[in-house]
Amino acid sequence: MSTSRGCAAAVPAAGCGGEAELHVLAVDDSSIDRRLIERLLKASSYRVTTVDSGKQALELLGVGKENSGGSAKESSALREIPVVIVSSENIPNRISRCLEEGAEDFLLKPLRQSDVPRLHSRMVGSTK
Repeated sequence: MSTSRGCAAAVPAAGCGGEAELHVLAVDDSSIDRRLIERLLKASSYRVTTVDSGKQALELLGVGKENSGGSAKESSALREIPVVIVSSENIPNRISRCLEEGAEDFLLKPLRQSDVPRLHSRMVGSTK
């Protein structure tokens, strides 16, 4: 069952010439949406890793089981990683809750190339 929700988190990584590039962890239960997000971000020179669940994302970030009781943003290991929610569900209460829980932004699907600059500004502004 697809919930049509996704998430992107950016982590600065050493790039060519010592400058930082953004490494985006895209989480979405839809393989089609994961491929779309990956294609859009790679076209804008992001390094992209995709997974299909929040559990996989937490394990990849190395916080798996230790954070199962609360919000992912409560973990000191995750607090500095900017999170942008990408969803097809345009429900004001859900959007507000995501932002209150620590998301940097909320974008509606389908993600378009024109959304990438907005995504970039949220990621870069939060990782400085």
